[in-house]
Order: sequence, then structure tokens, then C-alpha cells
Amino acid sequence: MATDYRKITHDGLWGNNPALVQLLGLCPLLAVTGSVVNAIGLGVASTLVLMGSNLTVSAFRKFVPDSVRLPIFVMIIASFVTAIELLMKAFTYELYLILGIFIPLIVTNCAIMGRADAFACKNPVKASLLDGLMMGLGFTAVLVLLGAMREALGLGMIFSDMHLLFGPIAENWKIILVEDYPGFLFAILPPGAFVGMGLIIALKNIIDARIQARKAERETGPSPRRERVRVTG
Repeated sequence: MATDYRKITHDGLWGNNPALVQLLGLCPLLAVTGSVVNAIGLGVASTLVLMGSNLTVSAFRKFVPDSVRLPIFVMIIASFVTAIELLMKAFTYELYLILGIFIPLIVTNCAIMGRADAFACKNPVKASLLDGLMMGLGFTAVLVLLGAMREALGLGMIFSDMHLLFGPIAENWKIILVEDYPGFLFAILPPGAFVGMGLIIALKNIIDARIQARKAERETGPSPRRERVRVTG
């Protein structure tokens, strides 16, 4: 059966987004999205681990016995997380310190383990690599959107401290939305993350409902217009 790469892309970015639909990996998502740079850092790290683990699991899927499948998946994921952690220590050390324990905790991210067990161990390498990329990008998009919302509402600016990830070239990327902004602490605290995530999920559900309504209307045709009949006695 031919692999549907278009469906894999749609599922990863929208239809089966790990954060909005599967609701996986919410602990790091809610914890580190106080700013865009934190969100991008965790998102890129998670995407690289997803791609690497999916690729490896798919390549060796025929040699892994079912009895030890999950422990082997954990070891594969942990190996890639360790590599990412070492790279962050070498090149983005200050950002690594900010993200803290949530980089090693990528090992326990249910979204990554779920894709390895539900997709990569059953599909060829190319499809598994694309699935990892799209799922990672979908997860990163939600991270960045939530981080931008919280940073804008909490600090009155976006793209602050981008040099922690992109180096000196990003020193002037900060955009101040409101001068002398007093700050909105609720947006930066964990309750603000829960509210922001709820709003994003609600927005996705509204969009999906409208898409389904338009699709149903195209299939059945517009509802017939009812004429009022005037009855006189």
C-alpha cells in the first residue's frame, strides 16, 4: 500500500497534532513557554529527537523482538536526548540552564514514545522520518504560539533574549509592543499557561467545526430556501 505523505504532513501539523489533539507532552509545553526563545529551544530539541528516534526505530524495526520493544525504544530516545543535551551545553549553554530539567525529560515525553510505538515501528524509514518532522513541527508551532501569547501579555514584548539561541546576530530582534508596560504576572505564571493553552485548543476546535460544516455543505448542497406561504381566511 502506497504511503500517503500528504496525510502524514496534515496529521502532524494539524489533524493529529500531539499538543492540540493527542494532548501529549503538556508538562514541558506549559512549563517553559514563558517566552518565544524558550519555546523554540524546546521545540527544536523535541523535533530533532523525534526525527532521530523515528528514523532509528523504523530502520531496526524488523530486528527488535516485541518482548523488549519498549525498553529498546526508551534507550534509543535517551541516546538522542543525551546528544541534544550535550550540543546545547556546548552552543547554547545559557538557554540550556533556563530550560533546565525539561531537556532530559524529553526522554519521558509521551508524544515521542507514542510515535515510535504507533508509527515508526510499523512503517518504512522515509515515512517515519517525515512523521517525526511533522509531529515535531506541529508541537513546536504550539509551543511558539503559546510562548508568544504569554510573552506579549506578560511582558509587553516578544522575541526577547533571542541571542540565547541564535547568538549576537539576534541581539536586536526584540519587539516592544507597549512602552512602559507594567507587566501582567498571571500570563507568565502556570495558570496563564493553562488558560492560553485552553484558548488555542478552543480556537482549533472552532476552525475544525467550520471546516466540517463547509465540507458537509459542499457534499449535500446548500439547504433549500423556504418560502413563506401566506394563507388568508
